[in-house]
Amino acid sequence: MVQAQHAREAINAVAPSVVVDLDANATGVDRRGMDWNISTEERILWPASVLAGIFMSAAVYEITRKVSSHCFKGYDSLSSMKKVEWNNRGFSTFHALVAAVVSFYLVVISDLFQSDTIIDRKSWLSDAMFGVSIGYFLTDLVMILWYFPSLGGKEYLLHHGLSMYAICLALLSGKAHLYILMVLFTEATTPFVNLRWYLEVAGQKTQKLYLYNGLALFVGWLAARVILFIYFFTHMYFHFDQVKSIFTLGFVSLLTVPPALAVMNLFWFWKILKGMLKTLSKRRQHTENGKSD
Repeated sequence: MVQAQHAREAINAVAPSVVVDLDANATGVDRRGMDWNISTEERILWPASVLAGIFMSAAVYEITRKVSSHCFKGYDSLSSMKKVEWNNRGFSTFHALVAAVVSFYLVVISDLFQSDTIIDRKSWLSDAMFGVSIGYFLTDLVMILWYFPSLGGKEYLLHHGLSMYAICLALLSGKAHLYILMVLFTEATTPFVNLRWYLEVAGQKTQKLYLYNGLALFVGWLAARVILFIYFFTHMYFHFDQVKSIFTLGFVSLLTVPPALAVMNLFWFWKILKGMLKTLSKRRQHTENGKSD
């Protein structure tokens, strides 16, 4: 016992940081690592919500197929690949609406993050939403890979991969839920993207709805995927003392993943802007030629 005590004192004198790490590992918590102490409720909620996300995607896919076949002219005449994408965008839209509503509620309406300490704040609803989103992204990613590149190219693989990585990290660690919910809210623009595709496939590009949806997509993308990210990085800057206190992998991820997604959003925003300007230019030419709708 005496020798062990002397050995410990010697280690403390030479390398105290080693002893801190050893003590932390003995309790299962590394101050610069992730706390793997998962509660019984979380062991049930997490896989259940992931399965719910997968089931939701499959169910809405089938509902979209059946409703479209009965209610929309021209659906049955689409190619098999177009039908797959049509149905795929159905559950993509549904997930986007659910994610946007839940994220808005947790971040803006509820009092979950209305405190000085925000990095450790979480709730069962944020956990459940993350699990459902993981289930959705998994389902969509499998379909993208199966039909690659018909449902999306490499940029979609990168987007889904980064999204799943960030969500999984927040779910498992219980850290930075606020920031992941902010990013998840950007899915609010997805319904406009999908409606634009539906109108193109249905041959409705010359209709006013196509123009109005394009304008809504532009404004929504600017607000949810450009301005929101500016607020995101500003918020991180003013709460950087909390951000840098989380485990190393989470800290590095917060400094790398959101900027990567922001760059992708800016790239797509530029394409949306060019498309909108092109559409407005064509409509102006039609009006000048007396061919307005």
